[in-house]
Amino acid sequence: MIIIDYKDRRPIYEQVEERFEELILKGGLVPKEQLPSVRNLAMELSINPNTIQRAYMELERKGFIYTVKGRGSFIADTEHLLDIRKNELLNSVAGILKEVKEIGISKEQVMEKVENVYGER
Repeated sequence: MIIIDYKDRRPIYEQVEERFEELILKGGLVPKEQLPSVRNLAMELSINPNTIQRAYMELERKGFIYTVKGRGSFIADTEHLLDIRKNELLNSVAGILKEVKEIGISKEQVMEKVENVYGER
């Protein structure tokens, strides 16, 4: 589920946080599903429990998870977060398309790439 890249310059808690965000946004983890306990995940990954605790705190701050005292951490309803992420990505694509147009790449070339990505060719 979570793989740590020790060559990555980012802190380990950021890697854990990012991986959980990906899993949640892509539907790999669903609302109300319980996350592994801090202690169990730390043991599984052979890292300090404080690192996992920090990742969980960030995920909770961002609205990806919620904690129930004495029971653990659970996946929150993230439909609104998915909508926000989609808008962010669409805005990024729009910015890239403006640059693509400015440097003279044709609409046909762009559409060919889009079709390749979406598997329509």
